[in-house]
Amino acid sequence: MKDDFQIAVVGATGVVGREVLAALYARDIPAEQVRAFGSERSKGLEVEYGEDSLEVERATPEALRGAGLVLLATPAEVSRTLAPAAQSAGAWVVDASSAFRGDGNVPLVLPGFNTEALSAAFKGRMVCLPGAVTTAAVHVVDPLRRAFGVARAQLTALMGVSSAGVRGVAELEKQTADLMSGREPDPHAFPHRVGFNLVPQVGGFMVNSPWTEEEGGWTLESARLFSSRGEVPVIAGTAVQVPSFYGHGLTLNVQLKKAGPVEQVRAALKTSPALKVLDAPGERVYPMPMLVTSDPTVHVGRVRAFPQAPEWVTLFAAVDNATRGAALNLVETGLKLAERPA
Repeated sequence: MKDDFQIAVVGATGVVGREVLAALYARDIPAEQVRAFGSERSKGLEVEYGEDSLEVERATPEALRGAGLVLLATPAEVSRTLAPAAQSAGAWVVDASSAFRGDGNVPLVLPGFNTEALSAAFKGRMVCLPGAVTTAAVHVVDPLRRAFGVARAQLTALMGVSSAGVRGVAELEKQTADLMSGREPDPHAFPHRVGFNLVPQVGGFMVNSPWTEEEGGWTLESARLFSSRGEVPVIAGTAVQVPSFYGHGLTLNVQLKKAGPVEQVRAALKTSPALKVLDAPGERVYPMPMLVTSDPTVHVGRVRAFPQAPEWVTLFAAVDNATRGAALNLVETGLKLAERPA
C-alpha cells in the first residue's frame, strides 16, 4: 500500500466504526493514512487511533473524494448515497449494511469463506458484507456441509442491543436504570421495552411478509454465499432482541444429508479456522457472548443429536457482532481489495 493511500472510515464514532479503527491500528496502518467520518452531529469530535486521535469529518460524497478505500459502517440509507458516489470517484468501497446485499451486481464477500471473490473480475468497485448472524451461521454450517451435506439449518438468534448501534446500547442502559428505580421506560430504538424483556422482532418487517428484514437477510445472504459451492442449504429462523449489550448467541438445528455421530460432527467443526469449539458442558464449558468479545473466531458448542432423528444436529454458537460480525470483515475485505490494480 502506497504511503499516500487514504482509508476513509465512515461511521467512525459508532460501535462498529470504533472497532474498525482499532483493527486498522492493529495492522500498523499509520494514522496519516486514515480519516474518520461521521454525521453532522459527530463532526469535530475526536476518536482514538492507538495513541493518536482523529478528528471526525462530516461524511459527504465530496469529502470522500481522494480516498483509495472507503469502509462504510453506516445505516443502509446512508450507504445507498455514499457508496455509489465513492466508487464513481475511484475508491474501492466495502459496505457492511444491508443496502446492497440483494444486488447481484455487487459481490457479497465473507472473509475466510469466499475471499477468492475479491481476486475475480466484477463490475464496479464495490463489495458488500453479510450480517453478523449470517457470518456465524455460514461458518458453522460450512464444515458440516463439506463433511455430511446439509439440507437446511433452522436458527434462533439472540441479538445484543449493539445491533442497533450506540443508540441501542444507550437505550438498554437507560431502561435498566429506570426499571431499577421503579420507572417504566418508553421504547425508542426498539419496538418494545428491551430492558428485562425479550422482543421477537429485530428491525422492520419485510413488505407483505411475516419475516423481518433481519430474518430474511439470513436466507438471502447465505444462499448467495453458498451458490458458489454448488450446494445451497436453506438457513432461516427467528431474530430475538435480548437485554445484553454485545454479542449474539445462536441456537442452530442443522439437518444433515448423511447422519454422523456427534464425535464426527465435532471433529468436522474443528477443521474450520473460523471456529473455536467449546464443547465440554459437564465442565460448564460452552459458548457465551461474554467469552467471544474481541475474538476473531465464532465460538460453537453444545453439540447434540437425538437418536430418534440422527440427521438433525443441535448446536449453540456465539459471535462478537461488532468485531468478527462487522469490523474485522470490513478491514480484511478492504485491505485485500486495496491490493487490486487501480
